[in-house]
Amino acid sequence: MQLNTETLRFIQAHRHEDVRVLALQAAKFPLVDMPAALIQIAGLQIAAEKIPSWYATEGILYPKHLSLEQCSSEMTARYKASLIQGDTLVDLTGGFGIDCAFLSAGFGRVTYVEQQEELCRLAAHNFQTLKLRHIKVENSDGVEYLRQMLPADCIFIDPARRNEQGGKTIAIADCTPDVAELQELLLSKAQTIIVKLSPMLDLSLALRDVPCTKEVHIISVNNECKELLLVLTKTTKPPIPIYCINLTNETAQNFSFTREEEQESACLYTDAPEAYLYEPNASILKAGAFKSVSSIYKVKKLHPNSHLYTSDKWIENFPGRAFRIMDVCSFNKNEIRRSLEGVKKANISVRNFPASVAEIRKRLKLADGGEVYLFASTLNNEKKVFIKCLKE
Repeated sequence: MQLNTETLRFIQAHRHEDVRVLALQAAKFPLVDMPAALIQIAGLQIAAEKIPSWYATEGILYPKHLSLEQCSSEMTARYKASLIQGDTLVDLTGGFGIDCAFLSAGFGRVTYVEQQEELCRLAAHNFQTLKLRHIKVENSDGVEYLRQMLPADCIFIDPARRNEQGGKTIAIADCTPDVAELQELLLSKAQTIIVKLSPMLDLSLALRDVPCTKEVHIISVNNECKELLLVLTKTTKPPIPIYCINLTNETAQNFSFTREEEQESACLYTDAPEAYLYEPNASILKAGAFKSVSSIYKVKKLHPNSHLYTSDKWIENFPGRAFRIMDVCSFNKNEIRRSLEGVKKANISVRNFPASVAEIRKRLKLADGGEVYLFASTLNNEKKVFIKCLKE
């Protein structure tokens, strides 16, 4: 993509402004390629949060919104890069190139494969800008390239995860390409395969459909589940470890277990919340490590379906959010009024409760936010309660 001088100056001068407003001013800037400028400005604004090191690099070019929306964040790409290294890597679904760029740090020779010609041009430009000269760009269909490629140490593949109607899929068979169908071919071409999947996919179905899975990584960023990774090898042996990762700017919460451990773990339940309340992070909830968390951290579960935990002693390293319980009350109007006296706003969460957050907020006339956290949940004795907390 070649941008003229006026367009480059316009991008630099207006990079922080609303692209919708800028679009209405196109007539004022006849020498500016406005459609291209707006794509780059929107891309810069997304990259500032999603890919900060690229945002800070002058000369990076960005694709249309959908390709940027679907690409990995820098946090998740760096995590994936920590999992593998070797001599040769092939990325069969290159996209915007975020994963390929960060994964390339652990390899001597890398091939980026992408069927969209425009994305190939952008990737080639950006890899040169980033001085990643060991990455070769191939404009080709990933599956066709896989069939004819020479063996590599590692293959990375990120199947498209939307169905023909634009909805998100929950089964590998609904992704393109179908990794379950390709697994034998993939493993004939590389020792290790990294498959990036949507967190919407059903993990049990994925493990059933891809039996050569060696390990699973479920990645969240700031407690929002982002990616489900399958690591495939020829030498897979049960039990399969499942790594639950929650990345933030400051720390990374790590929790691992196996499905066999989950089945065998003892879990204590309680009819009464104690001094502290714990909510596992999104990766753990996605993985279904409900009994394992209780067993490892010695916390009691409020109810088999509530996925909230409590203890009398403070647990400093619990992998999730932790709160000090200030009060517990029933759904009785007078009890609620007493418990929330003086509270004008609260952060409300619902866990196994017969009312939505919106319904509770309307009934209690509470604005969103503030220091108070209110959990509406069910205890082991089936009693419905509000738990008023402060975050630790």
